[in-house]
Amino acid sequence: MLLSFVRWVGAVVGFFFGFYLAAQLLEVTQVAPPSNKVTVVFLLAVACSIIGWLGAPYVTVQPGRALANRIRASAFGDLVAGSAGAIVGLLLAVLLTFPLSLLPGELGRFAPLVAAIVLGCVGAGAGIAKRADLASAVRDIRAGTRRERGLDQRILLDTSVIIDGRVADVVKVGFVSGTLLLPRFILAELQLFADSSDASRRERGRRGLEMLSRMQRESSVRVEVMSDDPPGAVGADAKLVALARTLNVPIMTNDYGLNRVAELQGVRVLNMNDLAKAVRPVVLPGEDISIRVTQEGKEAGQGVGYLEDGTMIVVENGARHVGSETTVTVMRVLQTVGGRMIFAQPKGEADTARRPRIVAR
Repeated sequence: MLLSFVRWVGAVVGFFFGFYLAAQLLEVTQVAPPSNKVTVVFLLAVACSIIGWLGAPYVTVQPGRALANRIRASAFGDLVAGSAGAIVGLLLAVLLTFPLSLLPGELGRFAPLVAAIVLGCVGAGAGIAKRADLASAVRDIRAGTRRERGLDQRILLDTSVIIDGRVADVVKVGFVSGTLLLPRFILAELQLFADSSDASRRERGRRGLEMLSRMQRESSVRVEVMSDDPPGAVGADAKLVALARTLNVPIMTNDYGLNRVAELQGVRVLNMNDLAKAVRPVVLPGEDISIRVTQEGKEAGQGVGYLEDGTMIVVENGARHVGSETTVTVMRVLQTVGGRMIFAQPKGEADTARRPRIVAR
């Protein structure tokens, strides 16, 4: 239906164009006798009408369909970037209109139109080619404005810190606000874990997806899924570091290897393990604490218990208290490469040990 309509419109336009063209040619040349002028005009009009009938779809419908298919196949970001580039090119063409119109003759009439077409196409192509840089600049401007107002903090999430789960608790109590950035390749890695045939990996993946769901329900943060996939980077860690450098944002992780690689490349890292160490309760020698002795120690008579943050407490003479809650007195605190160790004794025995002996003479 549309094709037939376009053909008929093309035939009518071709007929009138041929009529006008024949009249102009006869007026200029004056070669045909007056009796043949009507025949010449009619024949040229019919010829142009036939050309219009045959050629109209090739200059209207087919280019329109190709353009529509190209638009449907293009990403939304490409369309926005191309439109922005075209607008910039047309603005430049407007600035050049007056100087170009001063050119002599027909050149001054058509030069502004040609400049508008060329600069518009060049601007659209440049916008699409530099889409990633344009989007990054817009994000930086928006993030900078929001940071000045104290409204936004953007953090990239690593797979390890999502599976760990403590970040959800930190978000819940309000110590992290702003936007948590979740790249699609990290989400895909979590989904791969959740669908794994290995029970341990499957459990970790499902826990990570559950933590994401918890954080999305918190009003203090916004979890933003990003489609950015840095070209040339192989592996989730390399992509994460490259993306952090591009966006100029920190990475939150528990992975020691990723931590070291990111720091070597100048990327700031928020390590959840470091945060846990920083907020550990300070335990001083002589202080009384209540713990549950869970097992016997390596040495005879020793018992072992743990604080809520996982710090191990070795209780001298605590083997008889295994399985029970008891109050102990801290004797000394030892900092090791693996963390802190606290040595203590049951409270009454510690007082006895500190009490000076009286020797009768």
